Amino acid sequence: MTSGSPAPHHGWSVGIDIGGTFTDVIAIGPRGSVVLKVASTPGNPSDAVAAALTELSTKHGISPRDITRFAHGTTVATNAVIERKGARVGLIATEGFRDILEIGRQMRRQMYDLRLQPETPGWLVPGERRVEVRERIDAHGAVVVPLDQASIDAAIEKLRPLKVEAIAISLLFSFLDPSHEQRIRARVQEVLPCVEVSLSSEVDPAFREYERTVVTTFDAYIKPVVDRYLVNLAKGLAASGVPAPLQVMQSRGGLAGVETARQRPVRLFLSGPAAGAIGSAAVGKVDGYEDLITIDVGGTSSDIALVEGGTVHARPETQIAGYAVRVPMLDVTTLGAGGGSIAWIDAGGGLRVGPHSAGSDPGPACYGRGGRLPTVTDASVVLGYLDTSGLAGGAVSLDPALAHASIEETIARPLGIDVVTAALGIHRITNGRMADGVRLVSVNRGHDPRRFVLLPLGGAGGLHATAVADELSIERILVPRYPGVLAAAGLLTAPISHEVAGAFHAPMASTKLSDVRREVAVLDRRADDLMRQEAVDGLPRHRKAFADIGYVAQSHFIEVPLDDDKDDALSRLYADFETKHTQLNGHKTGAPAKIVNLRVVHSAVLAESRIDRPATQAAEPVRERVRDVRFAGSAAPVETAIHQRSALKSGDRIVGPAIIAQSDSTTLVPPMWSARVLASGALLMERT
Repeated sequence: MTSGSPAPHHGWSVGIDIGGTFTDVIAIGPRGSVVLKVASTPGNPSDAVAAALTELSTKHGISPRDITRFAHGTTVATNAVIERKGARVGLIATEGFRDILEIGRQMRRQMYDLRLQPETPGWLVPGERRVEVRERIDAHGAVVVPLDQASIDAAIEKLRPLKVEAIAISLLFSFLDPSHEQRIRARVQEVLPCVEVSLSSEVDPAFREYERTVVTTFDAYIKPVVDRYLVNLAKGLAASGVPAPLQVMQSRGGLAGVETARQRPVRLFLSGPAAGAIGSAAVGKVDGYEDLITIDVGGTSSDIALVEGGTVHARPETQIAGYAVRVPMLDVTTLGAGGGSIAWIDAGGGLRVGPHSAGSDPGPACYGRGGRLPTVTDASVVLGYLDTSGLAGGAVSLDPALAHASIEETIARPLGIDVVTAALGIHRITNGRMADGVRLVSVNRGHDPRRFVLLPLGGAGGLHATAVADELSIERILVPRYPGVLAAAGLLTAPISHEVAGAFHAPMASTKLSDVRREVAVLDRRADDLMRQEAVDGLPRHRKAFADIGYVAQSHFIEVPLDDDKDDALSRLYADFETKHTQLNGHKTGAPAKIVNLRVVHSAVLAESRIDRPATQAAEPVRERVRDVRFAGSAAPVETAIHQRSALKSGDRIVGPAIIAQSDSTTLVPPMWSARVLASGALLMERT
């Protein structure tokens, strides 16, 4: 199955992003836009997708057969690692290197803890499932020890009785010559045909054997889980009558067809946050704001990204369950601070919030589903920020009495304060953590946050945006038309894209541009092969090249764009590297540099889906016009106007205090702030 061509104008494009608490859905078609949220089903995420399709059909008249494009963001890969529910994996390594996964690097984060915990993911493959083969390729790609066939068979026979479901093959310097890994795979598939296989020369063809082994093992660990999920989802869509092929968001911000995604599951880590950043950049461009800091506040976490010049930058690796995994992804920082984050008191009597979350089951205490621990959402209910008739268009009702009781029992009474003060404290701590997260993606990257516009998204982004802006002295906030489902909408603005990388370890001083171009051409051919599987003929195509650069003897590197068409490409590359090094680290040295890796990104631009178009759904009923709300710094409740977002028109201006409610999100406009409706339907909030 392949990714399809642009959707015809008479059909519907559907984006579905699965979060920890809600599954966000947007459908864009002939009648405008339809948005909805359904409860996530962690046990089987595809159940939430089926429920969404049913609701689109029964409540909004969108038949599955009218869906001509279907894009999906999934948490299956990430959750398999976090919950440790991946496959039973075996590892085949070069003789003498079977324990590299456990040895790791000398860098340690826990320097002074009384009880040290392993910082390498040795649990992925315990010692008895790590085996060796006799072979050796040197650092120049030459075969020093030929691959011994008897050792291959011996390794497989050791793994056979251990009932492994997947095997990772990571040999020394295989990225220079993958033939040994390919021969071992062929033999494994012959002897153990039902076992999935991941090769380091395909998953991560770059130097540093520990990092390459880690990401290859993670790929093998999640491959059976992701494969089952994607196959079942594709079959379920076909059975429902959806003619559109399944497209899946990747970590770097591009869509891939289901077959390609199954081959490279490790590239599906954190695909939801990537979609949110892509959607934010698209919304900002519509209104002329291309320098943004986005904050996506969901039920379990907050995802923060920086958009500069309309582009979300990528980073070479990410953290999954506390482990560094070398997977290129959009530079999104995730915090354990969301609406479901649990408030608690530490051993010293201090109020803390998160990182543990109540999730969707049982959820916050106010959901009335058995949860007793207070959360940020409970605090929002106590403070009057949320309509008690419910979230997600009334799909989840809220009980203020339960929210009040949970905060009083767990926080207020032990601290000797009233419930409102406790709720304000929960919000203040949460907002402070979010502001720190913004500093990580801005100040720590050499950017002044004050020159950016803050863009909140997610179900709870609008509740925290002004407090975060106040702490960082950000003057303007852009609230999208559908902030609660912007990650789902971002799926429909993303291109089909594939990234291919390869090692190129050479000092820049002795590197010839012709050598760089020759290696880039090899990567281009591999990327073209991937793109041909996506049925993108006739679509506008883009190609970008990058190089990972570091100073000679430096252990870290920086990704820098490579304009290999220019004759002075290498001198430009060095100058751009030093500029970026200065931005990130505050200095440059002028010392010799080296090229570590090369990569290319090929993308095809699909038909535009205007996610800012006003919906043609009927306006939501006005449930109430005013209610008492508690704001920080106010000793008494403040009578606050309640506005329905669907009733607002372009040019309308709302002066705080006010609350703007809609089915997918709520926006808080406190005193000293105002909001103006732009022509696109977005809200521009400014200090009055």
